[in-house]
Amino acid sequence: MFRIKKLDIFIIKSFALLLTGTFFICLFIFMMQFLWRYVDELVGKGLEMSVLAQFFFYSGVTLIPMSLPLAILLATLITFGNFGERCELLAMKAAGISLIKVMRPLIILVTLIAGLSFYFQNVVGPQATVKLYALIFSMKQKSPELDIPEGVFYDQIEGYNIYVKEKDKQSGMLREVMIYNFSDGFEDAHIIVADSGRMEMTADKRYLQLHLYNGEQFENLRSQNTRSRNVPYRRETFREKHSLIEFDANFNVMDAGLLSNQSASKNMAELKHSIDSMATETDSIGRSYYADAKERVYRPVKLNAADSTRLEKSQVPINIDSLFRAQSLSKRENLLQSALTRVQTQSSDLSMKSFATSDGDKKIRRHWKDWWTKITLSLACILFFFIGAPLGAIIRKGGLGMPVIISVVLFIFYYVIDNTSTKMAREGELQMWFGMWISTLILAPLGAFLTYKANNDSVVFNMDVYKNFFMKLFGLRAKRHIFKKEVIIEDPDYPRVSQRLESLIATSREYAQSKRFNRPPNYFKIFTNNSIDHVIHDLNLELESIIEELSNSKDGVILNTLNNYPILSTNAHKSPSRFLWVNILIGLIIPVGLIFYFRIWFFGLRLDKDLKEIVKTSDEIRTRIEQL
Repeated sequence: MFRIKKLDIFIIKSFALLLTGTFFICLFIFMMQFLWRYVDELVGKGLEMSVLAQFFFYSGVTLIPMSLPLAILLATLITFGNFGERCELLAMKAAGISLIKVMRPLIILVTLIAGLSFYFQNVVGPQATVKLYALIFSMKQKSPELDIPEGVFYDQIEGYNIYVKEKDKQSGMLREVMIYNFSDGFEDAHIIVADSGRMEMTADKRYLQLHLYNGEQFENLRSQNTRSRNVPYRRETFREKHSLIEFDANFNVMDAGLLSNQSASKNMAELKHSIDSMATETDSIGRSYYADAKERVYRPVKLNAADSTRLEKSQVPINIDSLFRAQSLSKRENLLQSALTRVQTQSSDLSMKSFATSDGDKKIRRHWKDWWTKITLSLACILFFFIGAPLGAIIRKGGLGMPVIISVVLFIFYYVIDNTSTKMAREGELQMWFGMWISTLILAPLGAFLTYKANNDSVVFNMDVYKNFFMKLFGLRAKRHIFKKEVIIEDPDYPRVSQRLESLIATSREYAQSKRFNRPPNYFKIFTNNSIDHVIHDLNLELESIIEELSNSKDGVILNTLNNYPILSTNAHKSPSRFLWVNILIGLIIPVGLIFYFRIWFFGLRLDKDLKEIVKTSDEIRTRIEQL
């Protein structure tokens, strides 16, 4: 019988509280980013609060699927980071509960959230998107709120430029008004200059009433002769002038049905139906264009009976160049001009037709993009959970510090890859399914790797492991650091150590002379050999044993001299790997083989230098022992 355990309730409760908070934070961030794109359409329009409330509501609904993956990533990082920081995860593992079992209730919960995200994208999202963009388009069409500034020209009224030097806010009077009326064209501008005036909206908010006092009006008269340099104008002086300017300040929401054909306003079934319809239509158009081009451009020449019989009897191929050269100069020019005109006509016609077919292909790709997004964005919730949960268990840091940084970096990485690949797929540079799935295919192995490592308590973020790996890869090595010990239990046996050093010197010299590392190594022997260099292996063991014994010395000179001994790489000068088949494979791939060849040669030269350093340092220690 299925029964929810108290531990599962504790885990779900801890995660749900954090998910709620992080979700609203992420949604707020995405809404601010979305608002910044349309801030110019909102400011200065005098929009009512109900309109702004609709804008924020619909934008919030459409951004829910985008906010969920980041919220889940951040919540799981903090949750499992808190578990690790408070040693709760350690207690669970001590009780025999693996990390996968700890994650099991949250896996079920996140899967339900992914299903909810898919429902929003497929059912709620298209409806909200239609209403949102209908609202945005209506905002763009709305005239700005009338608020004429002082000392600058105001051009937000179409066809007019208005200048007001000073405004009396109490009485509403305008001082030193200048109005340029370009409604009849720039050459027929009307200019009005007045000492004072007043502006007010009509009751239906469709017109602006102008009441001007003590001014003049200048108007250019249309010249009957277009070549005339002198254009007459009319000047009118008035004490009081009243006029109406068309200025619709009402907010009218456009019909949302006009946007119903957009891909963002359709669910998956409608998208698939539209894709099939557009593909059929585009294919039929393409076939008709092909048949038309074949008929017009490659139409066969009809011959009469006599010419046809003569052509059949003649087996000599027709030389077009000879026929062309046989024509007169004027005839050649006419033929070339006729051919050029025909080619240009066909090129222009094909360009127009290619635009029609390419536009249809773009619409199809746009529909496929929205179809795949509903799936990939839902799966991103599960993907980020399997990245965030093990990562939080590994780093064992809760709160809003490290988890926020890691979440933002990972999400930006995912967002950049997804946007880039989606754009390339939308432009036809990648297959649509590959472009939409590439971000998931890149991050899925990371989630699997982190889950495996965290479940097995493997070391992932131990910097010493990575440091040692890269030092080994690039041939770098650390130096010895031997210091005087506080407590020495047994002093070194100096006479016996001196004999061992003498033997070490002899072995090093003999080996260096026999190998001759200065010469280039044999390419064939390097990649067909996986044996161990026993001489260097035994020499290294002997060297480390001598160093370990002499590290008990109380003499500072000997201890300092021991730091001069190099740390030997016992097999790096022999072959790339201990596996013979790997060495053969590397050797067969010539570019890779050459890299390893020069690497092994470098290690051989370094080993020769190390042997000389061992001989020199051993002589110095033997001399010091004799002095003692």
